Parts: sequence; C-alpha cells; structure tokens
Amino acid sequence: MKKNLITSQGKISLTKYSGDASKPTLVFLHDSFGCIELWRDFPQQLGALSQCPVLVYDRLGYGKSAPFPNATRPLDYLAREAHLLNEILSLLRLEQVLLFGHSDGGSIALLAAAHYPQKIKGLITVGAHIFVEDLTLRGIQQAEMEYAQGDLKNKLKKYHGTKTEALFRTWADTWNHPDYQSWNIENQLANIHCPALIIQGEHDEFGSVAQVQRMIQGISGPATPFMVPHCGHNPHKEQPHLIIEKSAAFIAVMP
Repeated sequence: MKKNLITSQGKISLTKYSGDASKPTLVFLHDSFGCIELWRDFPQQLGALSQCPVLVYDRLGYGKSAPFPNATRPLDYLAREAHLLNEILSLLRLEQVLLFGHSDGGSIALLAAAHYPQKIKGLITVGAHIFVEDLTLRGIQQAEMEYAQGDLKNKLKKYHGTKTEALFRTWADTWNHPDYQSWNIENQLANIHCPALIIQGEHDEFGSVAQVQRMIQGISGPATPFMVPHCGHNPHKEQPHLIIEKSAAFIAVMP
C-alpha cells in the first residue's frame, strides 16, 4: 500500500507491505542517494522470509517526499532524522519495530535505537558510520567527480527529479564541512540495548572495519558483526540473497 504521510517537517511518501501482525514491523532507512524505488524488491523479499510487515519510506528531500526545507543541512541532521522517524512511527501507530538502515540510514537506525528503546526491538545496519574517517572523505570526493563528470547526476535525477542537486550538495557539503570532521556518535551507543546485526562489506569504499569494531564495542545489547567478503558499500545490492538470509536468521532468533 502506497500513501503520503503529513509530518511536522512535510510530506513523507511511504509504502507498506503486509505480514504477520504479531511480529514487529521492518522499517527500511535508505542511504544518502536512496529512495523507495532504489531498494528494488529487497524489502519485500526480507519481509516474506521473516514474515514481518514492512514499511519503506522516502526520507525528507528524497524520492517522492517533500524537498529539504532549507538550502543547508544542520550538522546534527542524522539525529533529527531519528526524531522524525519516531514521529512517523507514532503517526502510523507502530509501537514495535525492527530497523534496517543502509549507510546514513544505518546511522539513523543506531540513533533511533538509542533514543527510543521502547519502540525499537532490534536493528540491522549496513555500511553505517559512527565517526568520520579519511576513507569516508575520499569516497565522497570520488562521488563528487562522478557527479560532475560522469553519469551519477543523471542516474539520481531518474529517482529524485528536481531535488537531485540539493540532495547531492547537502550530502557532500555537510560531510566536507570543517565542523563536521569531529562528528561522532559513539557516546550514544551505550544506550542501545536491543539486538543488533552490524553488516559491512570488506571493501567498503566509505568506511573501514574500525566502524564495525567500535559499534560492537559500544553497543550495550547483543551485537553481532558480519563482514561481507568481496563486497563494497552496498552488500544488499551486491549480494542480496546472502544479506536476506543472514538478516532473516538474525530476526528469527530475536527474543
């Protein structure tokens, strides 16, 4: 079921898939270039295998949701996204959810689990960040070259339309901002007590294994690392069947 939800920050476009109503709803949080369409059928496949209902939404400024309200992005934007996620869950009356977040979506999932433990019963992150690395900045510089000289801009326009320029520039400019280099959410991890599956590609071009190691060390609840061999920043696209199987097995043994 597709619908629009009016939040305090603007219109959010979302899609829901039915499942076993006794199970928590799987909520998917996309990355800085993502949207509902770019998940393809991954959410439906994981929902079917886990039997969980599914919620997928375009974050503000992406896909078919409302544009960014401002030309510049606040440096605490990921925390604000976590609070907006809580508002969305409240509006939809979802009280028991599992979060599946990729990249920025993974960081949002961690922050949401830290702030709203009563709703977040488990989380799966893929290529999430908890601090800024030189590797991350090099990956962003490469993306900027592809956007300026390659096909990246046109590829993004297909899904984000007139929001594309703001989407890309707010992402790159925020992470390159001098004040953002000290961004670090490790002090939030101790507030996460739910089970967590921390996934990252062994050859992730935006983050090193230190991201995973420090997440595992910092999370108070049971946290399991999974480094995906022969894989970059998008394991759910590069090796979808493996990630679906691993995620479904994690969900199946959750308390």
